[in-house]
Amino acid sequence: MAPRFGNLIARPLAVVSDAASLHTLDIVNIATGSPFSLVVGRRPRDNANLAQDEKNLEGTEVQVMGTQNIISPDRIEGIHFGLQNSPRKNGEALVPEEFKGIVGDSPALEFVLAEVERVAPTDSTVLVLGETGTGKELIARAIHNISARCGRPFVKLNCSAIPFDLLESELFGHEKGAFTGAIAQKIGRFEMADSGTLFLDEIGDLPLALQPKLLRVLQEQEFERLGSGRTHRINVRLVAATHRDLGEMVAKKEFRSDLYYRLNVFPVVLPPLRERREDIPQLAAHFVEVFARRMGKRIDPISQDMLDAFVSYSWPGNVRELQNLIERAVIRSDNGVLSNPLPDKNPVRVTVSDNRFRDSTRALILHALQEAGWVVGGPAGAAARLGLKRTTLIAKMKKLGIYRTVDQTETIDLGENIGSEEVAIDG
Repeated sequence: MAPRFGNLIARPLAVVSDAASLHTLDIVNIATGSPFSLVVGRRPRDNANLAQDEKNLEGTEVQVMGTQNIISPDRIEGIHFGLQNSPRKNGEALVPEEFKGIVGDSPALEFVLAEVERVAPTDSTVLVLGETGTGKELIARAIHNISARCGRPFVKLNCSAIPFDLLESELFGHEKGAFTGAIAQKIGRFEMADSGTLFLDEIGDLPLALQPKLLRVLQEQEFERLGSGRTHRINVRLVAATHRDLGEMVAKKEFRSDLYYRLNVFPVVLPPLRERREDIPQLAAHFVEVFARRMGKRIDPISQDMLDAFVSYSWPGNVRELQNLIERAVIRSDNGVLSNPLPDKNPVRVTVSDNRFRDSTRALILHALQEAGWVVGGPAGAAARLGLKRTTLIAKMKKLGIYRTVDQTETIDLGENIGSEEVAIDG
């Protein structure tokens, strides 16, 4: 029986051998007998074409007539140019399975997902950069899920969570008797991930002594287990992640430059939550639904006052902090009503006006400056309160035209004292 397709989505439409190209499927609508063409590939469809695709396919049985050598006929069912009975929430298509767990539609997040779709079909090494709690593992999983390795193992290892003495064994494995306590042979993560993807989180915490061995595996795709002279060849795609500045670590001789350049083939930079505030209401609602279902509670929609407070908060712990605070609020909820879980001493909270991102950002910076006595740098300065670097805050102030007036006609030049430890904007 021909498949029944629901609404299409603007996500990868087919798994094709040449992921950089777009291809055409010839399709006939069985209900009307009308033929039409559908372009498939890894590039998102524009809105106009999506509307026409939905009109052609929605609610009808369709039959693929030809694939122009894109994929063999016995794998027609593997073509993802539509979702069966595609679910909708508030009129919007849900995020496809490949991006499961990633919530939001802000321009910053959409740019990241576009980069993921660009690099995923390749076997290139990806370096995911971002602050703690921004969702680096979700991005690594998405890269694996929409790659040609999606049916193969996805193996992960947090380099900072394994003691140095055990990390080499975790990565490369060991033979029985290789060291004291090695009572049996152990398969390492690289071997476990053969033909799939290995995700090394917190790669910046990898000890210097192990970095040459990792570099060799990346370059030669071969290694030896501890206590063995036999060389194992593997086919592994590496995705690494860190919240640290590897370039700065290289300059301080804390990270090998050759390994850094080998890892930094395709960097994907995740924005902190404070730079994608448009996604906060969706994220909050998502976490409320998840924890309410898990705890068997009925929770009312989040109040607008609480959402405004969430949008105004600086979120130093990013999405993970939001998730944990929502979980706490659901636990403490009475009669389905959530109480504001934000800390009492919120360092930065302002009233959002007209939901305009530029205005709210400007108000946020002004509030932080006032709270800090117009001191930009230092541990108690506005930059620290906002979770930004001093130079980043100064650049944003210049862009937004934020200056402190001295005598109605005179202002402070923000270009002064940038190199000092503590910058005060004072009259």
